[in-house]
Amino acid sequence: MKTAHLMFGIPRRNRWPWRTAFGVLLTAFLPAATAHADATGPGWHTQPTEAYAKKRDDIVFLDARNGFYGTGKGRLFRTTDGGHSWTLAWEHPGTFIRSLGFIDATRGFLGNLGAGLAGTTDPVPLYRTSDGGRTWQAVQLGSGSMTGVCAIDILKARAIVEGEVRDRILVHAAGRANGPAQLLRSEDGGESWQVFDLSDRAGMILDVKFLDPDTGFVFAGTSSDVRQSSALILSTHDGGRTWREVYRSSRRQEIIWKASFASARIAYATLQSDDDSNSQQRFLKSTDAGAHWRELPLVRNPKAQEFGIGFVGARHGWIGTAAGGFETTNGGKDWNASSLAPKANKIRTRAVDGTSMIYAIGTEVQIYGPG
Repeated sequence: MKTAHLMFGIPRRNRWPWRTAFGVLLTAFLPAATAHADATGPGWHTQPTEAYAKKRDDIVFLDARNGFYGTGKGRLFRTTDGGHSWTLAWEHPGTFIRSLGFIDATRGFLGNLGAGLAGTTDPVPLYRTSDGGRTWQAVQLGSGSMTGVCAIDILKARAIVEGEVRDRILVHAAGRANGPAQLLRSEDGGESWQVFDLSDRAGMILDVKFLDPDTGFVFAGTSSDVRQSSALILSTHDGGRTWREVYRSSRRQEIIWKASFASARIAYATLQSDDDSNSQQRFLKSTDAGAHWRELPLVRNPKAQEFGIGFVGARHGWIGTAAGGFETTNGGKDWNASSLAPKANKIRTRAVDGTSMIYAIGTEVQIYGPG
């Protein structure tokens, strides 16, 4: 079975330091966006990081200055100056840091790919911090069990409890690449957890997104064997108790890698193909809040295997591929080559505190802003 396409990156590209302040409101620069970054227009700027030969999987900024990224070697790095410099914050050999998610500046979660894949020996699927990332502890799942976590979704909602409106924090963690297909759900900010086994519906789960406490999606593959898998999206409208299929590809060697909800109605997802003979790369788009999805062309290039995706509105977004990044400013009708580095695995468009900023991680750590 070929798993290299799922797990590993490629050698690093040349980097250049960026010293321009990047905490810029989107409204200040999005109107001037162009397909290719030039000397005056906005573009992707690579940050100085420790050399790493493979693809890094996730990055999160708590605000415009403080953030974290992790590697498959169990090394978690922190910045306190907006990405200009990074220091080692936590190290746990045998852990593959696959995903990160923070509720606020102090409470966060770290997903581990899980033992048995990509040299990972750590069996703990999920860690948590309550001190802003200084220390991390294994999450206790009670009677449930989870093999590994590829994606974490944080949903902040409001609920009426005894006549009072109270904040409600839901955390979902899903995994894993190459199976099994499982979902963790916490309705109290990570204090207690439910485990949903979706192995009767999917072979693996790569991403998860909830729009409200009841409505959510998992982005998946039909088989744990990529050679036999078709890309799959499942949705729930009862908080994960039941699921229905809303998309399945007609081809083999495909999975859904990442998704981006650009608005309450508009969503996109990357369709990753493991077929080396496939020249036409496709992505997915929904215009009805995920109820239906249609395939659209990205680029004709057998080397452009897709990874991360991020949108800053219904029309402007990026897709990361093994052949480099692509950008659209018209909702996916046209795509042009971008300065986004190869194998951008996670593209985020907002910090945890709500600051509008665009950043990505893959073979490089990058921030999008003025040239």
